[in-house]
Amino acid sequence: MPSPAASQPHPDKVDNGPAPQGKAVADRLRVGATFPPLSLTATDGRRVEVPSGDTLVHLQFRRFAGCPICNLHLHSFVRRHRELGAAGVQEVVFFHSGRDALLRHAADLPFPVVPDPERRFYRAFGVESGARALADPRAWPALLQTLVTVAADILVRGRPLPPLRSQGGRLGLPADVLIDRTGRILAVKYGGHADDQWTVDTVLALAGGADRQGSPA
Repeated sequence: MPSPAASQPHPDKVDNGPAPQGKAVADRLRVGATFPPLSLTATDGRRVEVPSGDTLVHLQFRRFAGCPICNLHLHSFVRRHRELGAAGVQEVVFFHSGRDALLRHAADLPFPVVPDPERRFYRAFGVESGARALADPRAWPALLQTLVTVAADILVRGRPLPPLRSQGGRLGLPADVLIDRTGRILAVKYGGHADDQWTVDTVLALAGGADRQGSPA
């Protein structure tokens, strides 16, 4: 489980070390494989261990800090954060942005947010980018919905504008991984477009299925 750090890292200088390499990591993660252990530092200084040893871990690979589609998606996880915790699921979210940008756009998230501006972990785990992220028509409803949400965030809630330029570009694709407490990968999803990602209901169903099948988690 994440624990408070004694001191805050210098802005935009969070160093999570090299991403896993070699035979421990395939081009894409596979169900049933063992996830390589990670010890990470979140933007708020918390240490995050994956696997956690205590809970399921849902790794979310989102896009850039301030991404309207990502924000809309993550708000659904914020609303049901207690429900996810009660189901034994710890959320950990990667962005291909630096700590400064994440403190501006994601500081209010209740779960650990991990900066990866150089996309080291994205590359290591086969999380891709491509024009289909936004060109796929299935992403367009979410894009339209975010126009209203972004306007409300700026005018009503005083949130900052989405960045005009983003670290890692705007064509990142999402990915989701569910890992049990021993490190076994229970489920994986690589998104085909910017809004192709697990919902809260999907994560809860997967966690429930793991429990019914006698997962160590």
